[in-house]
Amino acid sequence: MADAPRSGECVLALDVGGTGMKGALLDRGAGVLVAERCPTPRSDGPEAVVDAIVSALRSLHRRAAERSLTVRRAGVVVPGIVDAGRALAVRSANLGWRDLPLGALLTERTGLPVTLGHDVRAGALAEVRLGAARGVRDALFVAIGTGISAAIVHDGRLLTAGGYAGELGHLVVEPDGPRCACGAAGCLEAVASAAGIAAAYTALTGRPVGGAADVAARLGGGHGDGNGNGNGDIDGDEAARVVWRRAVDGLGTALTAAVTLLAPEVVVLGGGLAESGGLLLDPLRACLDRKLTFHRRPRLVTAALGDRAGCLGAGLHAWDAEDRTPASAGAPAGLAAH
Repeated sequence: MADAPRSGECVLALDVGGTGMKGALLDRGAGVLVAERCPTPRSDGPEAVVDAIVSALRSLHRRAAERSLTVRRAGVVVPGIVDAGRALAVRSANLGWRDLPLGALLTERTGLPVTLGHDVRAGALAEVRLGAARGVRDALFVAIGTGISAAIVHDGRLLTAGGYAGELGHLVVEPDGPRCACGAAGCLEAVASAAGIAAAYTALTGRPVGGAADVAARLGGGHGDGNGNGNGDIDGDEAARVVWRRAVDGLGTALTAAVTLLAPEVVVLGGGLAESGGLLLDPLRACLDRKLTFHRRPRLVTAALGDRAGCLGAGLHAWDAEDRTPASAGAPAGLAAH
């Protein structure tokens, strides 16, 4: 754990996920002074989740007081459709929110100014400021986990579009594909998310698996060879290879569309599926090589900050908001949302 900053100031940062919350005290250099984790009581209903967020912020505030730190602001990021400008959680299927004025509600209950943001856009902010896309002006950050979402950095700015930008997981890549939770058929999320891969494997084999990691383990070990196959073909599982190739093809189709429209310098893959390393990146690079022609070829890399990215991004959002207040110094150079 780092020592307290000389200024004695910090912000609270909280990344709210569907199963757990990651919290931290961050100094002005984005150094983590204290870190905490707690479960998200999603099964208890949306009000219970709000109560848990308030409790997590209060716990972090107590930790700051123990260290004689002045808390300037809290940054909270959540999944779903988030209108950061209005501090509104527009829609979250996972957490049961719809048009919830979450920022104002948290400010009222904690007594702190709260900056509300989107978890994946916060992850992109952290990766551009601190991680795998540091210094890049045009980037695409794709989080591949239970679902799939993306964040777009264009000319050094996060694109928000009222909270609706970046829904890459709901780009249709198989018109006759499996039904997505959103109601459409063949969305990328239904084909290439961790949940989609596990469901496809179970449907093909009749053998339930816990997630995409279990399917990856059945590829036979080792990294991919650029064609979607593992190195251990003798011991590998043909059904796993079929499902994996399908997921890679879907990701390749979606990323080709994104690269064509946005021309990012780098595509950063985060989330649990990206942890498979070369099993995913090697065949995905080969897929993009086949599909792209005149386009600007982006670097395809894995996220550097892992599951800390959203929490760090929440803290960065909080510091940015603090520096924009009249009593603060001028805003620092870096990303801003529009």
